[in-house]
Amino acid sequence: MADPEPLIGIDLGTTNSIVATVQDGQPVVIKNRTGQALTPSVIAVSKNGKRLVGGIAKRQAITNPQETVYAAKRLIGRKFSSHEVQDALRSLPYEVVPGQHDDLRIRMGGKDMSVPEISAMILQELKADAEAHFGRPVSKAVVTVPAYFNDAQRQATKDAGRIAGLDVLRIINEPTAAALAYGFSRTVNGRVAVLDLGGGTFDVSVLEINQGVFDVVGTGGDTYLGGEDWDNRIIEWLVFGFAKEHGIDLRKDRMALQRLKDAAEKAKVELSSVKETQLNLPFISTPPGGGAALHLQAALSREKLDDLTADLAERVVGITTEVLGEAGVRASELKEVILVGGMSRMPKIVEAVRGYFRREPCKGVHPDEVVALGAAVQAHALVAQEGELLLLDVTPQSLGVAIAGGYVRRIIPKNTTVPTSATEVFATSKDFQRLVKIMVLQGEHELAHQNELLGEFVLTGLREAPRGQVEIEVTFDINAEGIVSVSARDRETGLRQSITVTASSGLTEEELKRIMDEQRGYLMAARISEELKVKRMELDSLARDVMDALTRARLLPGGGGLPADAVPRAEQVLEHARQVRAGEDVGALGRACELLTGCLTQLKGPSRSGMGR
Repeated sequence: MADPEPLIGIDLGTTNSIVATVQDGQPVVIKNRTGQALTPSVIAVSKNGKRLVGGIAKRQAITNPQETVYAAKRLIGRKFSSHEVQDALRSLPYEVVPGQHDDLRIRMGGKDMSVPEISAMILQELKADAEAHFGRPVSKAVVTVPAYFNDAQRQATKDAGRIAGLDVLRIINEPTAAALAYGFSRTVNGRVAVLDLGGGTFDVSVLEINQGVFDVVGTGGDTYLGGEDWDNRIIEWLVFGFAKEHGIDLRKDRMALQRLKDAAEKAKVELSSVKETQLNLPFISTPPGGGAALHLQAALSREKLDDLTADLAERVVGITTEVLGEAGVRASELKEVILVGGMSRMPKIVEAVRGYFRREPCKGVHPDEVVALGAAVQAHALVAQEGELLLLDVTPQSLGVAIAGGYVRRIIPKNTTVPTSATEVFATSKDFQRLVKIMVLQGEHELAHQNELLGEFVLTGLREAPRGQVEIEVTFDINAEGIVSVSARDRETGLRQSITVTASSGLTEEELKRIMDEQRGYLMAARISEELKVKRMELDSLARDVMDALTRARLLPGGGGLPADAVPRAEQVLEHARQVRAGEDVGALGRACELLTGCLTQLKGPSRSGMGR
């Protein structure tokens, strides 16, 4: 019986991504092809048009800032006009432009690309790492997202998976995944809080764990609070100081901005283990009127960084307080507080969490790896024939519809366990109206326009009647991944209209298919390019060996006993190999390698036996 196809769990991060699986009953991290656990979430297009992913993309970011994309996760599923995107435009060295439906596109390699396309490139890299690990194809995965991701962001993440050639079996919340990894193979019963502060997002989830059942009782967060914000505060501090001294705004120079970004991130990391660090950026700029190059030198202390980011740490505590309050849980009732994410290493964050909960946060999990490991546990549980792990997650934000007066009627409140379904009956608001528009909203604000519009559809064919006499039944369904479906039915006639909500700023099915075709074409071309590279290297090596063998044969008396046609034939094969090498035919290169191998065998055989006599 064939082994089942391997399943993987993926943490698609803002700064780094990681892939894991379950082997021999234990979740393990899959190392990438450079032997590292973490793959930088960086994509670039090189000067010659080649796509770069991960570490190789990050290393060239300073010299190629406009064609290097990072932190795409913070942009996924967002509208171009949103204040988060407009705020990000001030500090991003790459170009972000509006799409046709207020979605956003990233200009890279002379092409406007959607954020799911960018994210898919990272997922493809992780998929390739997993396939190298298993030695066979991998097509199924569980992918994690921040708990406070709305439906648009979840849909966009699923789209990224499809583009990457992955069947995303389930999307689960990052703090929930961390709890799964924490509780795996442990006897854990009671309530735990998971605080996940990563490179771009912050999430809090409270879970009740009992005999393998992981029941999320409350969740919340901020999808625009993370390590990137600490980096940006350092960048702003450096920019302000340089402008004060030299009158030059470094943010207007893309290369300088990328260097500042790199230096800020390194300084932040260093200040988790030292009290002070030096930032030294020589030749960062030149005066407008010419003259000697200007250098940036600054000393940044941990105390100064804490002062620059004090409000960010306060937001972490404030969100935590809000989530516990909504869940009806007191800090003293928690059995464990689990702090994960790269930013959990920052002393100020540890201090803030310790001060709030009046206890030391759990250090029994790897802050970078635990989310991916939890996703792998969930993937394994979805297909395992044994085990009793059950995950009961919640919807992070309320769902409802717009009603007369510009208000929202909530149908499913936040922190409702999913999957779930709820129905509410509405009446027409105008005399003799023949249709109603259903606007599906997500968020907590009472005013409709202050919430996220997930989608809209129209129910037509209503009976003409005075207002209030025609009743419309609206039903919301949310699956285990948090994906929303909405239907509306005229209770009198039975007429029905429904949609599976797709993000109003997301990709259409036609766009998805086009992008998937393009990605398949690119991957096929990349595979052929790699095969050409390998075959050319093999041909070059064989050609050198044949030339060396020819040289030795010519030095031996009588040609070392070679057949009379051996040398001319070898010269002909070498000339043929030179011609073939310039082409793009992998098969021809392979045949040339076979001919060279034959020549080499003929040239080496007699000369070796002759030398031995």
